[in-house]
Amino acid sequence: MRIGVLALQGAFAEHLAVLARLGVDGFEIRERADLNGGIDGLILPGGESTVMGRLLRETGLFGPLKEFIQRGLPVFGTCAGMILLARRIENDPVVHFGTMDITVRRNAYGRQLGSFHTAEEFHGIGRIPMTFIRAPYITEVEDGVRVLATVDGNKVAAECGKTLVTSFHPELTEDLRVHRYFLGKIR
Repeated sequence: MRIGVLALQGAFAEHLAVLARLGVDGFEIRERADLNGGIDGLILPGGESTVMGRLLRETGLFGPLKEFIQRGLPVFGTCAGMILLARRIENDPVVHFGTMDITVRRNAYGRQLGSFHTAEEFHGIGRIPMTFIRAPYITEVEDGVRVLATVDGNKVAAECGKTLVTSFHPELTEDLRVHRYFLGKIR
């Protein structure tokens, strides 16, 4: 199993470290040639969604990755990755991949000082630690999208088919269950 991690900006190294701990072949995606060896799944990490969107287009990765996602490639978006996948963004007119029927609010918890840690239930996994950094959350879901976790009434994790998104950063904790959950979409 080969999992590509978008490595243009953001927390890609942390996702790669988690994949290594799970014994999974993870590799960086920085340019189109990185897609040539085959890919079984994709992780879109946290970072700055506006910068990531611009870099996706500048590197020529946007089109091929969107096509892979539309064809059913399992994809996991964390924080900014969730914004990249959302069909609508409340406080930003730019839509990126737009492949998941959710509406998100960028920086919903405020600036860097609004970052926090908590533990809540994640459907099918149990109580997990959650790290939020300038995080978005989901304000609306369409038919077919299942909410997997909420914090203070806000939707912070969801799935639809082979797409998984979280507002929080599971790669910044020692808990491997969310990544295992994603890998289950591939097996």
